[in-house]
Amino acid sequence: MNIKKTVAPVIVSLFLSGYFLSIGIAFFKFNIPNSIKLSVVIASVILTAVIIGVLVDRLKEIKGGEEDDLGKY
Repeated sequence: MNIKKTVAPVIVSLFLSGYFLSIGIAFFKFNIPNSIKLSVVIASVILTAVIIGVLVDRLKEIKGGEEDDLGKY
């Protein structure tokens, strides 16, 4: 696997995952109802899981030799 081609997707995924998880954690400091806090945390975890899933798929594409996503269309 070419390391240069995998760096950008990994970095973007890490930043986005960190962003969504920090939002979920930050909501615990606000004085809002627990149902809203729980909803935000669940949404943050789901978005992070989706980002990780997309990253895994992208790394498989790069490993398989398909570096351009537009080649499918």
